[in-house]
Amino acid sequence: MADRDLPDVPGPAAARDAAERSDAQQGAPAPYVAKPVKPRRINLALQGGGTHGAFTWGVLERLLEDDRLDIDGVSGTSAGALNAAILVQGLAEGGREGAIRALGRLWRDVATRLAFSPLQNTPWEKALWGHDLSRSFAYQTFDFVIRAFSPYQFNPFPIEYNPLRTVIEDQLDTAVLRRDPKGTRLFISATNVRTGKPRVFTRTEVDADALMASACLPNIFRAVQIDGEAYWDGGYLGNPALWPLYHEGGAPDILLVQINAIMRPELPTSASDIMNRLNEVSFNASLMSEMRAIDFVQRLLDAGRLEQPRYRRIFLHCIEDEDRMREFKLSTKLNGDWEFLQVLRRYGREAADRFLAEHFDNIGRESTLDIQRYL
Repeated sequence: MADRDLPDVPGPAAARDAAERSDAQQGAPAPYVAKPVKPRRINLALQGGGTHGAFTWGVLERLLEDDRLDIDGVSGTSAGALNAAILVQGLAEGGREGAIRALGRLWRDVATRLAFSPLQNTPWEKALWGHDLSRSFAYQTFDFVIRAFSPYQFNPFPIEYNPLRTVIEDQLDTAVLRRDPKGTRLFISATNVRTGKPRVFTRTEVDADALMASACLPNIFRAVQIDGEAYWDGGYLGNPALWPLYHEGGAPDILLVQINAIMRPELPTSASDIMNRLNEVSFNASLMSEMRAIDFVQRLLDAGRLEQPRYRRIFLHCIEDEDRMREFKLSTKLNGDWEFLQVLRRYGREAADRFLAEHFDNIGRESTLDIQRYL
């Protein structure tokens, strides 16, 4: 018999489909289909700390790669403000992949601009001292100048050169931030010099001046003028500011990306180590105050002495790597060497990996941050 005369015999797939149709007709239950998991919404709070913000870059990159997370709002100060603004801009431009690309461009630009800074180690200084800049003649001269003179004295001219402004103007697109004001919330903190109060710029207010104000160290740069007011670094009163994230509603979870060490077991005795510790203490002070306030409210809620939803539960989390970050001296916060930034980026990715592996299931359910470290 020729092949064309053979009777049609159903293959395995056709037979299986026919059997399933028969079962359905006889009332057999339909196969279970898993529903897609809804992403867990979080707020991000990004600390400042000069080029140590590349650690935060690594954290954000890893979080963006996890589609189980949805970023509801971001609060940032200084380097954290740059990361926050470019993150939100990237999300608006191209979603997760757009944000990853935007952050990569930001830090590549930072490295390119700082490569020409006289503070960067020469190749032989790098071979001797690694990432530490404090032993170089250029850095020691710089350190002496900023202690002896104000930025208004060592630069009496009206034009102030700051490579950070060039980076911001190259990377920030305010039109994108203003295009969708109801997108990911953005809060940038600065310190009002006249009133001594914090100023928080929202998404539609953020521009190059706001970011420059948030990162304005007063012993290095002149105060940034905005609407007739002078501003200094936001880290003095909010590093980062947590309250906008829960005062404005939104997700109950706040994930702090911390780059300034809270604990330091050894007593600093050298001048540089003392200055480093003072920097850490001063730029963590406002954060610790906010942590105390949040803890107080949460304990009152537990005792039933406050009513919800006027007062609501906040879940706090933290990504940090104090053991590694403690090894870097204060001078390294001005180190823009690409190799150093890549080290920090890797540390950030690894810290975020550990957090996701250990605590992802706690998001939306309970805090994982050890609040006692801040009390």
